[in-house]
Amino acid sequence: MRHAQGRARRAGAALAAVLTWVGLLAGCTAGGSGGLDIDRMLGGPPAPKDAIRVTPEDGSTGVRPGERLRVRVTDGRLEKVSVMRSQDAQDAPVPGHITADGLGWEPDDGRLALAAKYTVDAVALDSGGHRSARHTTFTTHVPEERFIGYVTPENRATVGIGMIVSLSFNREITDRAAVERAVRVTANPPVEIRPHWFGKDRLDFRPERYWKPGTEVTVHLGLRDVEGARGVYGLQDKTFAFTVGRGQVSRVDAARHMMEVRRDGQLLATVPITAGAPKTTTYNGKMVVMEMLEVTRMNSRTVGFGGEYDIPDVPHAMRLTDSGTFLHGNYWSPDAPGSVNVSHGCVGLRDVKGGGSDTPAGWFFDRSLIGDVVEVVNSKDKTVAPDNGLGGWNMAWKQWKAGGAVK
Repeated sequence: MRHAQGRARRAGAALAAVLTWVGLLAGCTAGGSGGLDIDRMLGGPPAPKDAIRVTPEDGSTGVRPGERLRVRVTDGRLEKVSVMRSQDAQDAPVPGHITADGLGWEPDDGRLALAAKYTVDAVALDSGGHRSARHTTFTTHVPEERFIGYVTPENRATVGIGMIVSLSFNREITDRAAVERAVRVTANPPVEIRPHWFGKDRLDFRPERYWKPGTEVTVHLGLRDVEGARGVYGLQDKTFAFTVGRGQVSRVDAARHMMEVRRDGQLLATVPITAGAPKTTTYNGKMVVMEMLEVTRMNSRTVGFGGEYDIPDVPHAMRLTDSGTFLHGNYWSPDAPGSVNVSHGCVGLRDVKGGGSDTPAGWFFDRSLIGDVVEVVNSKDKTVAPDNGLGGWNMAWKQWKAGGAVK
């Protein structure tokens, strides 16, 4: 904090000089042959101490974000006002403007930041031509509770056309409208993007249809100091972006045991698959690749089954739902893909132990991105829920838009 204050003082050097003169002069003796004629030097009596009024008051602590920061004079005009904010070990000037009548200064953004120290330096000239300066500081409220949003996808990622921007919050959000207003998702080329809440801790954004390949998407989280729940304030103020790659959509026909892979509308390949067995069917509907793992362990107990399987080295695994649906390589049932459904709900492609690059599973894995769409049809199961993974594409656009908090 000592270094932060030093930087703030340097930024207001001109104001500090005036303030120093005022301080020195106020401390001198006017009488006697060796004294200074203060009145003559200032052009008249010095301005009263409260000629410049700053709110919040000097030395205030725990100032709430809703309180107003103002600098006022009752006579004359303000010549210059400098306000610095020190927060998270960083100093930043607070943009503001002197009002048209010259009597006041106001910040351009009226809301104070939380957990910050403000330093105000002001110089004014009264109607008699006398200058005065004021230097004040105050600190704002430090909340006991904070919330953050965990964001999908990652910054600077290249993703498939089905990617949905998803924020999962570490605490329940009760003022969903305030949080929704603080999140901005934009695209180039422009497209309408709308939010949808799933419960009180998840906020997703998507356009009406899949993204156009090559789209640049920017996400700004202006959550800092936003009150998401009573006494719980946001921490983040950050911007990140991602790029939409080529358009790949794969259609799994569970009844035919085949998957058609299309890129930018053109058929790349038809790949044999195995889907869920009659008692453990695969969800229908549009699912989005959320995670890609060269190899992973799959244990039936982690997804609600008993001890039916525990495979330590499942190759080329791509997660499609939160509940445990994957599209992955299958080396333990080599004759199933293309002929019979034997899985516990996943989609399996022929592979070898350890994973082979020249197998159907390896071929597909190497040509996939997080955000690619895998749509399952003709399975004797329900459609995947919109909040199970990035399943929002299974919701009609009208219903999706109705799920926003800001009307």
